[in-house]
Amino acid sequence: MEQLKSRIEAVLFVTAKVLQVNEIAEILEEQPEVVEEALLELIMDYASREGALEIDDENGYILQVKQEHLDIVEKLCPVELKPPVLKTLTVIALKEPIRQSLLKELRGSNAYEHVQELLEKGLISRHKDKNGRSFNIKTTPKFAEYFKLKGDIRALVKTLNIDNGVKDDPEEDVVGDGVKTVNEGVIENLDENLG
Repeated sequence: MEQLKSRIEAVLFVTAKVLQVNEIAEILEEQPEVVEEALLELIMDYASREGALEIDDENGYILQVKQEHLDIVEKLCPVELKPPVLKTLTVIALKEPIRQSLLKELRGSNAYEHVQELLEKGLISRHKDKNGRSFNIKTTPKFAEYFKLKGDIRALVKTLNIDNGVKDDPEEDVVGDGVKTVNEGVIENLDENLG
């Protein structure tokens, strides 16, 4: 049983997603009932250690840092973004500054939730436009740091446009409502690559 517990621990250590008993059993080529019994013992082992790690079993099994130590993880580990949020951030970066209303048109009603998450993570900033009716959104220095970008984001956009055979100057593209943007093909290409 100790050997099986060690093997399960190794699986949970290298996997970043929640696993079900059947998946762990398949990976280890063991019977699900035996794996489940070993998992329960392993959970008890972690609980008795009073360390920084735990095995969460709410929707499956995952090895994770305990809630009380998450502040340390946030300081040391990069921000994790789900693909839909990353797509929204891509649109913001390529079209910044972008009105929140236009972002909603391009990314759907979930864009508001994505904006909130990105604001909390410090990757974007949001300010009222000069009329005070809508928000303009743009990336922050933390965004550039996170993606290891140097210089102005507009320079990156210009490079992306040149590489995609689009006009040299992203400022020349204008959408119907007067918001300056880059070529839609760049975003579609990124959407395809992000899934």
